[in-house]
Amino acid sequence: MIERPRFRLSIRCPDQHGIVSRIATAIADTDGWVTEAAQHTDEEAGWFFMRWVFSLPADGEALLEQRLASLAPELRMDWWLSNADTRPRVVLLASREPHCLSDLLARWSTGELAMEIPAILSNHRDLEPLAACHGIPFEHIPVPKDHREAAFATLQERLAALAPETIVLARYMQILPPGLCAEYPERILNIHHSFLPSFVGARPYHQAFARGVKLIGATCHYVTDELDAGPIIEQDVTRIRHDDGVQDLIRKGRDVERWVLARGLRYHLEGRVLTHGNKTIVFD
Repeated sequence: MIERPRFRLSIRCPDQHGIVSRIATAIADTDGWVTEAAQHTDEEAGWFFMRWVFSLPADGEALLEQRLASLAPELRMDWWLSNADTRPRVVLLASREPHCLSDLLARWSTGELAMEIPAILSNHRDLEPLAACHGIPFEHIPVPKDHREAAFATLQERLAALAPETIVLARYMQILPPGLCAEYPERILNIHHSFLPSFVGARPYHQAFARGVKLIGATCHYVTDELDAGPIIEQDVTRIRHDDGVQDLIRKGRDVERWVLARGLRYHLEGRVLTHGNKTIVFD
């Protein structure tokens, strides 16, 4: 049997009669073979969301695009068709903490995260040896307090040259300017702990320990110009015991950040995330 290319189709549109039937017919008429299907209706909002994976003959992509384009105005449908076997270009941004970056690189090197990494950009040099171990170019773009605007202009230029499809803030401890966020809508992922807004400022784990918290969590979300307020992709928590010290809290917090960022990135790379307003539908 000749292996055919796999494609992934995601759509969102107002809920209405016959959406699945019409999309299925468009795929079937293009000799498509569906291998994975998921859909969801937000009854409160009245919107429909769908993600299908299917194979097509070698000449089927252009024909299916034509059919979908003809359906889109009538269904008021946003749609995204992509090759399911491509490896998107992902630029990783980091600062000094290695745990998220090292975890993503380990998952990438074993094939768990299907992506190409053209570069790692950082405002410090601490993680340059880690990048070198994986053979990935490392670029140091410092962000001094007195020259932040110029630094971010340089960062924006380098990102444009690298042409990433996705940007991941793997504990990049800088707030991106609004213009940069707007240039990559729903394409920049961030990870942060769950202590905000309860424990703001320095030493949040020490503050949490003093308060006797029983849960530590992490949130992976899309970056917008409103700090830490973009659509949430993934979250998780881990329990804190009464005999855990500050270092135990830090270790557990780093662990949950690793897990959540890796899952959130995988969902994004596999086209499993659809947004509607400030909410997400995640076909995990």
